[in-house]
Amino acid sequence: MGEAGGAAGAARAALVAARAARAAELDRWLGSLLAAGQAPGDVALVAVGSHARRELTPGGDLDLVLLHRGRADVAGTADRIWYPVWDSGLRLDHSVRTVHEARTVARGDMKAALGLLSARRIGGDGALADELRAAVLADWRADAAVRLSELSAMCRERWDTQGELAFLLEPDLKEARGGLRDVQVMDAVAASWVASAPDGRVRAAHDLLLDVRHALHDVTGRSTDRLVLQEQEAVARALGLLDADVLQRSVAEAARTITYAASHLWRRVDRFVTSRVRRASPPAPAADGRAPASTGAHAARSSGPSPARRGVERRPVGDGAVEHEGEVVLARNADMNDPALVLRVAAAAAQAGLPLAPATVARLAERAVLPSPPWPAGARDALVSLVGAGPAAIGVWEALDQAGLIVRLLPDWERVRNRPQRNPVHRFTVDRHLVEAAAGAAALTREVARPDLLLIGALLHDIGKGWPGDHSTTGAVVARDIGARLGFPEDDVRVLETLVRHHLLLPETATRRDIDDPVTVQTVTAAVSEAPGREREIIDLLAALAIADGNATGPAAWGAWKAGLVAELARRAAAALAGGTPPPAPVLDPGHAALARHDGAGVRVTGSRITIAALDRPGLLWRAAGVLALHRLAVKTARTISSPEGSGGTAVLDFTAVPEYGTPPDPADLEADLRRMLADRLDVSGRLERRARSARVRPGVAVPPPRVMIVDDASSTATVIEVRAHDRPGLLWRTGQALGARGLQVRAAQVDTLGAEAVDVFYVVDAQGRPLTDPAELKTVRTEILTALR
Repeated sequence: MGEAGGAAGAARAALVAARAARAAELDRWLGSLLAAGQAPGDVALVAVGSHARRELTPGGDLDLVLLHRGRADVAGTADRIWYPVWDSGLRLDHSVRTVHEARTVARGDMKAALGLLSARRIGGDGALADELRAAVLADWRADAAVRLSELSAMCRERWDTQGELAFLLEPDLKEARGGLRDVQVMDAVAASWVASAPDGRVRAAHDLLLDVRHALHDVTGRSTDRLVLQEQEAVARALGLLDADVLQRSVAEAARTITYAASHLWRRVDRFVTSRVRRASPPAPAADGRAPASTGAHAARSSGPSPARRGVERRPVGDGAVEHEGEVVLARNADMNDPALVLRVAAAAAQAGLPLAPATVARLAERAVLPSPPWPAGARDALVSLVGAGPAAIGVWEALDQAGLIVRLLPDWERVRNRPQRNPVHRFTVDRHLVEAAAGAAALTREVARPDLLLIGALLHDIGKGWPGDHSTTGAVVARDIGARLGFPEDDVRVLETLVRHHLLLPETATRRDIDDPVTVQTVTAAVSEAPGREREIIDLLAALAIADGNATGPAAWGAWKAGLVAELARRAAAALAGGTPPPAPVLDPGHAALARHDGAGVRVTGSRITIAALDRPGLLWRAAGVLALHRLAVKTARTISSPEGSGGTAVLDFTAVPEYGTPPDPADLEADLRRMLADRLDVSGRLERRARSARVRPGVAVPPPRVMIVDDASSTATVIEVRAHDRPGLLWRTGQALGARGLQVRAAQVDTLGAEAVDVFYVVDAQGRPLTDPAELKTVRTEILTALR
């Protein structure tokens, strides 16, 4: 590694020296051409573009401007320069301008403006060259809101055309997103004073891409910027790198560094442009056509403090995280010693559909304590919540990756990070493919009973591609180790291992075997028997994973025909398996009954554990959940048990709940409100409705719609209803209200929040304590729960 690194360093240093020497030689030669005819003093030769930046590669174009102060004989001077350049074989882009003409062109031509922003004098009148630079910069800054908006649109159009450099098999090093052009654009934005200049990491990434471009020109002898497959080995050798894979990983890392920095820069630009547009827009007229009362000098004096004096609002988006100017930053009371903090803040940002502020990421990387294996449940849930945010998770994950936090959290990630696929079917590097698959799996969480295992399985399904051998086999071993590291129970680790080992089972079997042959279905069911008792669950997980994997790979890997075959095979395999019903209803614990006998009702709050034992009554579950919501507690788990005699007997509610954000409520206050609820002296519904009306809710990420299923034959004494939904404050309250509105009693419940997804199972009976049998009634119950959740 040391020798390879030394060879690469020496090769790149030689390229840098070659560019510097060439720039100096070109300057001397061009200067001599200008001076050869005794050029007048009011003429200057200026370089723009790559030569102005001393970055001219062997195939690069020479871009020159001959400035003058309105001389009629300037054409003769121009000819003495242009013709020798043409004769030398160099490609030349040239113009002859006065300062006024150059300013006029720059105002109407973005390419010309970007070139003139980096103008460098080669020879002639220095004051004239300085006048040009100052004038172009002044115009650029004065028109920043308009010009940067135009520049943003141009960049997005270029990205749509050229694609993202980090993930292309044959990228354009200059024009693709994350390429050399983007750094030049970042410099132009910095020249407007709207954002800071690119930092050292971006400069280093730019220099690497410039060296690759230089080596590509040397190897091919052409002025190409596209790094095609057949040239990659030769370019790698020219750069002193081991092989084309190492080259592609280096290029991908550089491009992702540039893309990440550019994304933050364009957010700043968007805020700047938006603020200027708002400031420039006149107030809307009143309904009678008159100017608004707030206009005029008196109104300006009396309308209150300006936005700058009022300060910027910081809105909580999660525990330890707040929104500030469109980004997520740390709350002032964030505990840097909390091992779940990094992932919880990242999850809050992703779920809110907001980026993480770069300064916040840097602070977390420098100071925050990270979870040690086995991870605490809070850290694992936050990871699930992060990847479960769907597409919004990708940018947040990239922010953590750029800060080096992902490989610190998951050391095995290093082996797949920036690893090229070298397969045109794949759109992404291995690591980005995994994140894309997990983000895609978020849309399928309603299809499985364990959304957390689906999301983590999708995140790890190709983790074996960083190791020798069959990636499914080696990946299963790595997934088993990572599952244990994340703190999953052994039974769940076995499921994760099975998912990774067999993630190709359904698509490969469905497309290569006859699914009408009983042996085909037996092959599938035999493969998933590695996790006894979980086979039906694994079939559902594998079917959802196949969809997420195929869509993340690319259009050539997934389509309607393949999706139909996989779905049918999964259906037949599931039908061949027994089980898959919810767990049996809990039974009443003697200790819980003793708690209930104490004054007829008992309430105990111990940390995040809240236990209530009381005489059973309709609505007890959802009223208790409402009290927890009033205290801004999010229910992570709930187990409710009622005695067989139903209403009038004993009911025990056992909750695990954590604060939505901030510090937990005072246990005494929470206990007091729960006791008032049990005594019917607390208007839970009214208080929740008042709080909901006053709350300002910012839309988060789009989530799949809730799903409500009536589970047939799961119980002989109750109707089993399973609710799968995106977790949010008051979810259990709304579900319980819908059940109560139909006169139903919850005999038992098993509520679990897995990351940001809730999977809740309710055993309900009617007022006479009997299961529901009328299909119309069951349909109505299902519809009303869905209505309440939407």
